[in-house]
Amino acid sequence: MPVRNRFAELHADITAWRRDLHAHPELQYDLPRTAGLVADKLRSFGCDAVVEGIGRTGVVALIKGRTNHSGKTIAFRADMDALPIFEATGAEHASTIPGKMHACGHDGHTAMLLGAAQYLSETRNFDGTVAVVFQPAEEGGAGAEAMVHDGLIDRFGISEIYGLHNSPLLPLGQFAIRPGAFYAAVDSFHIEVTGKGGHAARPNNTVDTTLAASAIVMALQSVVSRNTDPQQPLVVSVTSFRTESDAFNVIPEHVTLRGTVRSFDMDVRARTIERIEALATLTAQSYGATATFGFDEEPYPVMVNHDTETDHCISAAREVAGTCITDAPRTTGGEDFAYMLRACPGAYIQLGIGEGPGLHHPAYDFNDDVIPTGCSYWVSLAEQRLPA
Repeated sequence: MPVRNRFAELHADITAWRRDLHAHPELQYDLPRTAGLVADKLRSFGCDAVVEGIGRTGVVALIKGRTNHSGKTIAFRADMDALPIFEATGAEHASTIPGKMHACGHDGHTAMLLGAAQYLSETRNFDGTVAVVFQPAEEGGAGAEAMVHDGLIDRFGISEIYGLHNSPLLPLGQFAIRPGAFYAAVDSFHIEVTGKGGHAARPNNTVDTTLAASAIVMALQSVVSRNTDPQQPLVVSVTSFRTESDAFNVIPEHVTLRGTVRSFDMDVRARTIERIEALATLTAQSYGATATFGFDEEPYPVMVNHDTETDHCISAAREVAGTCITDAPRTTGGEDFAYMLRACPGAYIQLGIGEGPGLHHPAYDFNDDVIPTGCSYWVSLAEQRLPA
């Protein structure tokens, strides 16, 4: 069955929900408005249970089918949090909060799952229970891990769990997935470089941390090109270079570098971290400075799709769209849905929204034209996995 006719009727309403979420972004676990709106909608749909506060600010609702001979519960997950970015879309529904925006489409993910929840609550054409999971803090806060630690899987008896993410790299309505490792492990690191500050007119009386830190940035480029098997995907990016002062006539005492490592193999990851620390320490010493290396937060693990559940996603995608890319390239983006897939069989699929600004770009905006396709996918997956 292709896109459900009901979603043509609901399209305007779901779009309005999405744009309201977009206009009022909230970050990580601090989601009082977003989580409250989600919970209120789920109750208005007549879900059989709505539980708030899972993983601090997550929301879980249960929708029971007409029958429960299977005794089975499957779960669908959407993320709710936004990013600390100044929006540049110029849209009428643009963020009303400077420095915060939905630049990754989590507003669309939440709206589509809400639309699916409304449909499933109306029809209940399945045997068993569907859990709709709305997660906080995907963007760096490991909200998926927090929900798992809070008993998400065991408390609700979930036997399979599925996720979806929009992609501006795919044509509108095109699904893509792959079994096995799909999204990279994510590490975020910092390097503190310390020297001897002083007057920029007398650099000979200083230990120039700007020079030492610049050399470290350049040295780290060799980790991928010269220390890693070229058959192994790896990214090392330095993304922040911060000194103590913007003054033109001061050589700073301290410089902080921040960056990220993206990898798919644990041995490669371990070797990369070892090389970054060694290069930072020894390069700083060669300039008379010192450097210390550390992590900003716990890394996200590699996200690995389970084979059987990947096949289930492909079947539902083909029912809705007629086709599905089954060998999507691995992405060096990170995804904390990895924690849920460690705790429960499941899989994660991409849905194309058509060409446009990329994820995490200030001009990005979710394409509302894909809403009926995304909602229909969730419904098809529910009815296939829990046939009435």
